[in-house]
Amino acid sequence: MAGRMLDRTAAMGWQPGDGTMKAAMDDRSVAQRVLDHIANGTTDVGQEVWREPVANYRSQERLTSEIESILRRSPVPFCPSAALPEAGSYVAREAAGTPLVVVRGADGKVRAFRNACRHRGMQVASGTGCARAFVCRYHGWTYDLEGGLRHIPHEDGFPGFDKQAHPLVAVSASERLGLVLVTQDEPALDDDSLGGLAKLIAPDQRLFATAEREFEVNWKILLEGFIEGYHIKSTHPQSFLPYGFDNLNVIDLFGRHSRVTYPFQRIKKLAKLPPH
Repeated sequence: MAGRMLDRTAAMGWQPGDGTMKAAMDDRSVAQRVLDHIANGTTDVGQEVWREPVANYRSQERLTSEIESILRRSPVPFCPSAALPEAGSYVAREAAGTPLVVVRGADGKVRAFRNACRHRGMQVASGTGCARAFVCRYHGWTYDLEGGLRHIPHEDGFPGFDKQAHPLVAVSASERLGLVLVTQDEPALDDDSLGGLAKLIAPDQRLFATAEREFEVNWKILLEGFIEGYHIKSTHPQSFLPYGFDNLNVIDLFGRHSRVTYPFQRIKKLAKLPPH
């Protein structure tokens, strides 16, 4: 796999010369860069050609390292905040190979747990829904929305067992930008580079529908093949192309993150407005 990439200093998210972390572009800057590309018939391109060895997509050792060092130690989007509209709302699914459940508590706070009963490891929740407690379907062990173990049927069969010491195993969860972010392993990687982003999902937006698909591919192949606008004209001539542009991307690199903007044709209306 080969293609033009941005210079490596920018790719690492650092401003040349001053040693500071680069912040995300604001919306006005992104819009202006898009309008400039439309006017000039250009797109963001890199300063050199990058060739990615095939082995990096086939190595089990590399995949294991990526899961451990990136997908489990970084704040990773788990679901929109809108998926948890009220106390007891939960989403249960697998993330980086681990079943998790995220729930909004009675105090309004979002918490995340490994989706495994502390008795025999049975998952205590599936899919999405709203519940006052999580009840394991195997033996009926019951956990509250804060993860505490509250009830064991026939508890006399477990003499000396301390319920307080055996809650659901918590993982770090936070709400930012209208998303629930989960960090599974500690120590979490320091990363404050998301602070410059505007809210991705506004508080008044509601979840309309969800879908889940599973692909038997390396995760990087799926992302790299999908997150680029070079294929739009050839692959989506009747769906996306009439509303968008072919091969017009704005690439923003900040911290450990990257953002790709695909504009719609209607952005051209902004060209007539003052930048503010």
